[in-house]
Amino acid sequence: MELTWIAIAASLLMGGGALLIFIWAARSHQFRRLEDVKYQVFWSDPQAPPIAPHKEQQHGSTTKKH
Repeated sequence: MELTWIAIAASLLMGGGALLIFIWAARSHQFRRLEDVKYQVFWSDPQAPPIAPHKEQQHGSTTKKH
């Protein structure tokens, strides 16, 4: 029976914590413009991936292959 009361208390604490986090998120406007998030990929400036050096440059070789 003790384990039941511990489980009930733990679930109430977790539920209360989740409620507090939700209230904080709602008050700090974390849920604004939810639909715009999926379009942020198209709005951001794409960055070119870094150019990988050739194998010759990685190993310090100065010979060029034709």
